[in-house]
Amino acid sequence: MTYYESTGHLLLTPVDREAPARVVRLRELGLGERADGELDAFARQVADALAAPYAGINFIDEERQFFAGLHHAADAPASGYPARVLTRDRGYCPHVVVRRRALVLEDVRDFARFAGNAVVDESGVRSYVGAPLIDRRGIVLGTVCAVDLVPRRWGLAGLATVKALAAELVELVQAREDDRAGEGQRRGDRCG
Repeated sequence: MTYYESTGHLLLTPVDREAPARVVRLRELGLGERADGELDAFARQVADALAAPYAGINFIDEERQFFAGLHHAADAPASGYPARVLTRDRGYCPHVVVRRRALVLEDVRDFARFAGNAVVDESGVRSYVGAPLIDRRGIVLGTVCAVDLVPRRWGLAGLATVKALAAELVELVQAREDDRAGEGQRRGDRCG
């Protein structure tokens, strides 16, 4: 967290010094620019595993967050949440990315730093659990997360689940990268 020098107000969005490297890496991986059906399915798996009405696979650049994978339960309230694109000052995923650690907020209103976030008033978000997606180069690409519109006791089991799902998704991203590299190699071999 940082303070605006001129006003002394708390900046709710953490400073993200790794964002430029992340943007380059996301482009290399072809992530964070468009919705992805496979990641939507993975978000549904996250929602099911955590019994949450909303879940997402979120990639974060210097200016915005993009939910390449998104799921909301059919019976979830129409709160306007979630959206595919959010600015960096909305939600909790930017905190997970900068901290490089999972975050559990059973009731966001219990934490002054998080209670004032726009998603609380505008979208009704009351609880959050998220884990970072750290690739093989050590770059935090984004998050796997779930939210609810009521306070939730995610507990140690919820924390362990979201961390395991993040690890599983990193393996999927790495497999995609390996497949693309293999295709490039095969094309090169045919042309040579």
